[in-house]
Amino acid sequence: MRKSWQRTHTCGELRRSHVGANVTLNGWVHARRDHGGIYFLDLRDRYGLTQVVIGEQLAATLKFGPEFVLSVRGKVNAREGAQVNSERPTGEVEVIAESIDVLSASPVPPIDISGATETALETRLKYRYIDLRRAQMQRNLEHRSRFINAMRRAFERQQFIEVETPILTKATPEGARDYLVPSRVHPGEFYALPQSPQIFKQILMVAGLDRYFQVARCFRDEDLRADRQPEFTQLDMEMSFVEEEDVFAAWEQVLVETFRDALGVELSVPFPRMRWEEAMERYGVDKPDLRFGLELKAVDTWARSCDFQVFRGALESGGRVMGLVVPAQHGLSRKDITDLETVAKGLGAKGLAWWKAGEAGGAGPLAKFCATPEAARSLMQALGAAEGDTCLFMADRKSLARKVLGELRNQLGRKLGLIPKEQRWAFTWVTHFPLFEWDEDAQRYFSAHHPFTAPEDWSLGGAMAGGSPDLGALSSRAYDLVLNGWELGSGSVRIHRADVQQKIFSLLGIGPEDQKRKFGFFVDALAFGAPPHAGFALGLDRTSALTLGLDNIRDVIAFPKTASATDLMCDAPSTVDPSQLAEVHVTTVVPKA
Repeated sequence: MRKSWQRTHTCGELRRSHVGANVTLNGWVHARRDHGGIYFLDLRDRYGLTQVVIGEQLAATLKFGPEFVLSVRGKVNAREGAQVNSERPTGEVEVIAESIDVLSASPVPPIDISGATETALETRLKYRYIDLRRAQMQRNLEHRSRFINAMRRAFERQQFIEVETPILTKATPEGARDYLVPSRVHPGEFYALPQSPQIFKQILMVAGLDRYFQVARCFRDEDLRADRQPEFTQLDMEMSFVEEEDVFAAWEQVLVETFRDALGVELSVPFPRMRWEEAMERYGVDKPDLRFGLELKAVDTWARSCDFQVFRGALESGGRVMGLVVPAQHGLSRKDITDLETVAKGLGAKGLAWWKAGEAGGAGPLAKFCATPEAARSLMQALGAAEGDTCLFMADRKSLARKVLGELRNQLGRKLGLIPKEQRWAFTWVTHFPLFEWDEDAQRYFSAHHPFTAPEDWSLGGAMAGGSPDLGALSSRAYDLVLNGWELGSGSVRIHRADVQQKIFSLLGIGPEDQKRKFGFFVDALAFGAPPHAGFALGLDRTSALTLGLDNIRDVIAFPKTASATDLMCDAPSTVDPSQLAEVHVTTVVPKA
């Protein structure tokens, strides 16, 4: 039997058509106003706000404050003329209260739910259950839910099936640090929380499931930043008997349908494709923001003919000379250039050269090397620069020159207002990443994506026949999907041959015994008729934030961690009782401060 206090309508539901109806509303006290013996309160729930009118006699029997939970029974009344609140969907009506029950009391909340005053982040995270009452946070989570469910439906329409993969799994190398879980029944042994469902989804392809997807929880013990959390959610998928373009087409269709259903936005497909080397050469980063220009320009040929020793020295040592042109209408000042040089040095550069372009020689430190009209015109032509443009130069090893100018390009795009104010969706697929990348600290190669990525050359530069290739020169069949300068996700064609997978492990320094111990079950599976397959995983936290115009994923996650990977609400991580540690055969050693 329905209780008398239970709601008949939500606080966002009532309209003029409900006038005269007897209703019961449940919600939180959002605001109170005393108008000379007649009291008004705004009652709030997830769906909206309704104004409640409380007569003096009833008000005298009540005592409540902000964020008290009430049950209000009364009659819907029309608001007329100036009383109508046109900014609120329920603004044409109010409820004349006949009785009110206090369902739950509250102290004065430490967070202003209305958003009129800003609350410190630490307070918001400590009292997250109150922070989540704010309309903006609830809209964020509703958007995330719509987005994920629209993607689910889109994948199902393409005959994908959702399969859950294990959370307790085996520790793997070659990625971020694992979160480890000690086993009680196997003393001294540990599970790991998955960094991704990678191995399991490939095994599902071996099992013949053909088209798999999953909304997957993943865990990585790594340093945090605005677009990263220790636990996150991705939309993971894998397909059999396909190559890159099949994966791209499947995802483009999913995103077209998802953006249409969740945002009312029509996307244009196919998205552009761009090889990794092209992205780095033109934009200095592998996640280029294509909403504005300022492309990098190589000026190696010009630099070889000039007398500037910094440029010549960089080329002689195998480096590059690259430039970035800021059009004259943006008028960079000397201070602006000094600030950019500070940024460049912070990224490891020795300095930042500049030149104000001009056919008569221009101005700035490089002007004396452009003293003749021929030299000046030659440099302007190489850069695509016009009279009065400011040209910035980096001369260093190729990777650093690209990295520095790529970061300066992004900063200038924001500073100069080059990014369109209206929302644009500049998607691109970045393809053919390096297979391996060199780590200076470890003095060895690691997989650029992960060790299950297929090489572009299945002979591995002769390694399959016993040769010793230059690992840094090998290209992979990995790809990223980039949107407005953010990497939404990564994927690749996978290695489906056991012999190639074993060779990749060997090239990474994983010997036969370690291969068998860590990956034996997986390599065995590949030997039993593995189909060619490929897949991709899209970060749902990051995508949800980006589609809401947010710059931090924290505001689309119900219970996020801080930058130090702590949960301020739960006070986690925390110490545990020694008896619990004894049960799982663990002792702890805490480093001295």
